Amino acid sequence: MKELIVAIGLLFVIEGLLYSIFPEQMKGMMEKMKSIPASNLRTGGLFFALIGFIIVWSIKG
Repeated sequence: MKELIVAIGLLFVIEGLLYSIFPEQMKGMMEKMKSIPASNLRTGGLFFALIGFIIVWSIKG
């Protein structure tokens, strides 16, 4: 459970840094995401979640 909390904290740090360092680019990216179909976003999200799982599993395993 402690590792999950640390991972969520790191996610917040990385996302916060992106928004603070590149605010205009992040706004532009969010605007572009409106035109992407939900199915493509879902597929991409699942793909990256799977890659993240494989990375964590290989490091922890």
